[in-house]
Amino acid sequence: MRGRRKLAAAALVTVGAVTLMAGGLSGAAQARTDTTRITAVQAGTTASQLGTALQGSALTAAPAFTAPSKTLKYGAKGAAVKTLQTRLKQLGYVPGKVDGVYGSGTRAAVWAFQKVQGITPTSTVASKTWNALEKPKAPKVLVPKGKPTRVEINLTKQIMVLYRSGKPRLISHISSGSGIPYTEWVVWNGKRQKFSGSARTPTGNYKTTWRVKGWHTSYLGSLYNPIFFNGGIALHGALSVPLYPASHGCVRLPMPVAQVLPGLLGKGVPVHVRGKFVR
Repeated sequence: MRGRRKLAAAALVTVGAVTLMAGGLSGAAQARTDTTRITAVQAGTTASQLGTALQGSALTAAPAFTAPSKTLKYGAKGAAVKTLQTRLKQLGYVPGKVDGVYGSGTRAAVWAFQKVQGITPTSTVASKTWNALEKPKAPKVLVPKGKPTRVEINLTKQIMVLYRSGKPRLISHISSGSGIPYTEWVVWNGKRQKFSGSARTPTGNYKTTWRVKGWHTSYLGSLYNPIFFNGGIALHGALSVPLYPASHGCVRLPMPVAQVLPGLLGKGVPVHVRGKFVR
């Protein structure tokens, strides 16, 4: 009887070890890994894979992932692109449709991921980016004591992170205010008018207020699904979201992000703007 109990106990230990390894962990040493190397957004199967082994732990493991060895460039198509899109989506980035086509939505998600990982953003996905996708870092927390549901906008890295229940739920590339003063003459309310401003996205603590579904026309251009948080400054979709601050002060988002954000971000949610972009 004792022999059978020992065998059963050994079997349980073995199963537990296999389960942890399947979740991307390699024993106690890996369990102590810096939490900045663990993503907070995961596939639905991860919890069932890990069972109760990590209940109560601060770690949230990303699904195990083996990267292809293929270098991908903007415009590429095929299975490797689909693998890239699927992985980005698992980690909380928004590549748009998972269709195996490396288009603008996927490129913006790649940029966001690379910036979070400390990689110079580029449209090329090569070994450094693939390696980071295998062992991703979570975004740097800007407001450690912030509300569980909040938005953090990092002007230095030009990224936005939506937290839900204290964990990153959505991570996006952005383009904030250019900081270049502007003067625009436009026809507004039937009259030709002059508008001037600093084109800054002010740092500070705000809350989401009103929003518009679909395209909204302002005197400075068109905003898709805008969610306002500081007077006339909003998070909104745009057709152009370059790798540098280019807006009049709003926070531009890639269109795939702007399509899903309103369903995740309610009214009265804290929005924290930090940092400064250095050209």
